[in-house]
Amino acid sequence: MSRFKSDKAFTDYVHTHIAGSKIYEPMGWKQVNFNDSYGLHIDKSDGIDYVFLKEDQLITVQERFREARYKTYTDFTIRYRRDHHKEETHHQSEFYKLKAQYFVYGIVNGQKNDLSSNSGFLKYAVIDLKQFYEKIDKGDIRITDQNLMHSRIVEDGIIECPVIANRDRSSSFVPIDIVQLLDLFQDEVVISQQGFI
Repeated sequence: MSRFKSDKAFTDYVHTHIAGSKIYEPMGWKQVNFNDSYGLHIDKSDGIDYVFLKEDQLITVQERFREARYKTYTDFTIRYRRDHHKEETHHQSEFYKLKAQYFVYGIVNGQKNDLSSNSGFLKYAVIDLKQFYEKIDKGDIRITDQNLMHSRIVEDGIIECPVIANRDRSSSFVPIDIVQLLDLFQDEVVISQQGFI
């Protein structure tokens, strides 16, 4: 199985078997189903994996799940750039196109190559992307090219997030520490979490 198919099978499994009951149901979010071609379109063009309904309000979500070996990490990551892509229009990645309202990030208690070993979350967070991008616009969160491996809090309570290249040079990503977001902004950016504090 290709890495992409393996990642998708893992993410789909976690969404269907764990996230629904552990994250979405407690929040009162009910999934809206639509045809596959529309789902592919909104994922590719807007960075939206799922749409939910709470009362009369539509809620859009981007998901990212990790297996248990990532349990020591406290950050979530957003794909940033693909500068080596042959199509210049594809150089800007997820960071620039995300139109989802929330980013749901979770680390499960099993492995990607053994789907049935996953039964729950070790930790998860629901990130309000509107608040997140507003913090960037205000300068409370800064994307930097400094040679760092993790985000850090600097003077005046600003979170500085590095741009890190993937080893295969296919893309870069920005790590944002969830504990730092909670320390500085309480529940403005992280609206729900378990296991990070």
